[in-house]
Amino acid sequence: MKSQASKRPTVLIFMGVAGCGKTTVAKLFAKKTGAVFYEGDDFHPPENVAKMSAGIPLTDADRKKWLQSLRKIIVAALAKKEFSVLTCSALKAKYRDALAKKNPCVKFVYLTGSRTLIAERLKNRRGHFMPPALLASQFAILEPPTNALVFSCEQAPKKIVAELIQALELAD
Repeated sequence: MKSQASKRPTVLIFMGVAGCGKTTVAKLFAKKTGAVFYEGDDFHPPENVAKMSAGIPLTDADRKKWLQSLRKIIVAALAKKEFSVLTCSALKAKYRDALAKKNPCVKFVYLTGSRTLIAERLKNRRGHFMPPALLASQFAILEPPTNALVFSCEQAPKKIVAELIQALELAD
């Protein structure tokens, strides 16, 4: 691993709609680079999980407490200079702004894909509280970022990770 302190972000946030592969790719990236992994879904308050499990889309008000929890993780990682990866849908620009607070050490990795592919993935996913029926609501509020590293989730996770490592100049 190169020492690229100036190019290397401290916190990478893997974002996109449910089913785009945030967790899969972020875990693989963390394993490959030694970054600390945080699963954003683990920080949803119980009322958010209950709402989504019932097929009810979250509102901005619902997301506020969750985003504040994620921001605390980011602040702590920045304070420790801990190379971290975090998963978070971060669908709107204002959510990304609340997470990053314009800190250049926080970067977003946006995983894109066709609705058809992502819907198929959600139908086949087991053990997650997010039902496939909520995918349309996620695409409806999605504001694609203008300042993210963008990868198609139609690529293999290993390929995305290899390209991301290259883009961040983390490879030996």
